[in-house]
Amino acid sequence: MLNKTGIPEKELVLSRFPDQKALLKPKAILECYEDIPCNPCSTSCPFDAIEIGPNINKQPHLLVDVCTGCGICVPSCPGLAIVIAQIRGNDAVFKIPYEFMPMPEKDAIWDGVNRSGDVICDAKIEHVAINKKQDHTAVVTVSVPVEFLHDFVTIRVKL
Repeated sequence: MLNKTGIPEKELVLSRFPDQKALLKPKAILECYEDIPCNPCSTSCPFDAIEIGPNINKQPHLLVDVCTGCGICVPSCPGLAIVIAQIRGNDAVFKIPYEFMPMPEKDAIWDGVNRSGDVICDAKIEHVAINKKQDHTAVVTVSVPVEFLHDFVTIRVKL
């Protein structure tokens, strides 16, 4: 399905998530599904939690026990393919890359969107971080109902 529609199958998405016990702490979710010459995620991680190996064309692999969920890798990915996820009570909290205007504001409610571009839930904006080192990629912290943990991928302004 990925090669035909650009949308990964549910099993492929699930293969990138650690078990829910690990997600009680923030962890990177690497949704890089193709072998391409790229390694900014690996070189940006200060904890060496992302491995690519000697062949730069291989997909990155997360060392879940090493990842602290710091989020430094999120804006470093040129494909915007990394988020940080955490289960917090009844919510799934994500740090996502965001490069559109308007920029969301804290406490706003935006649409939560799935990988097909469909609105699936409300997403509460908890924090927006932008700094010059991130090359204009904001890292937006959002919370959605935990039932959307594996479906949520980004936000859009409510229409």
